[in-house]
Amino acid sequence: MPPTSRSRTRARPGDGALLRDEILRAATALLEEAGDESALTLRAVAARVGVTTPSVYLHFASKQDLVEAVCLAVWEDLGRRMREVGAGVEDPYQSMRRRGAAFVRFGLEHPVQYRLLMMRPQSDTQTGWTAANACLAYVGEAIQPCLDAGVLVGDPTRLTLQMLAALHGLVALYLAQPDYPWPDDVETMADEVTRMAGLGSALAGRLRGPGPAPSTSAFAAGFDALAQALHGAEGANPAATLDPKDTEPPDGETPGTEPPNGTPEGAEPSGGGPLP
Repeated sequence: MPPTSRSRTRARPGDGALLRDEILRAATALLEEAGDESALTLRAVAARVGVTTPSVYLHFASKQDLVEAVCLAVWEDLGRRMREVGAGVEDPYQSMRRRGAAFVRFGLEHPVQYRLLMMRPQSDTQTGWTAANACLAYVGEAIQPCLDAGVLVGDPTRLTLQMLAALHGLVALYLAQPDYPWPDDVETMADEVTRMAGLGSALAGRLRGPGPAPSTSAFAAGFDALAQALHGAEGANPAATLDPKDTEPPDGETPGTEPPNGTPEGAEPSGGGPLP
């Protein structure tokens, strides 16, 4: 569908910031409608806003500048969401689970922006690095309380990279291979991947050191004993999983993009593995 132009009242002096916001909103809509940046031209954005193309050039020197601004405009929301779903959760590990699931949900709700900033070679600009470093910082914030509490041990940067590799890997695989036999409940899948990375790092951090690696049978017996001990912990609920609403923004806003094979509205979660 061609861009829809509309008449627009001429901006008053000093209203440049308002016009810039309008341009970003129009560009975001065009980007999401097309599914990639092919339809996002300065001429198309100008037509959507109802201004001349030179008016857009006053705020964005090139299409690349505009694309990057549109992507970064939503990126700060990732950090806000991760902090908000973890706020008020006293247990550091449970907070990390919620933040990890929120990261995955965000990536699937903003597939175009996520692909452009996290799934293509870096350009000559710093925008891709800005987004990537922000992701690293957000995940670092999520795992730091686990380090402080002694759940995780080891180098914070290394642990952050391990968790980000797991979360980003899930988002990237969902976006690149939507026809894989994904489970209906993306929330539970995200929680399982977060737990897998968290528990794996927690255990690996305690097994580092000299000496031969344990045998497969020793691992199996040790894991069984650990699971029994954790199930018997006071107040533990072996069947507990994250409720999808725990990873959504507090105001309950509806996601903008349904993940591939995502849970239909009103469907019940399919459940998940035992804690931790």
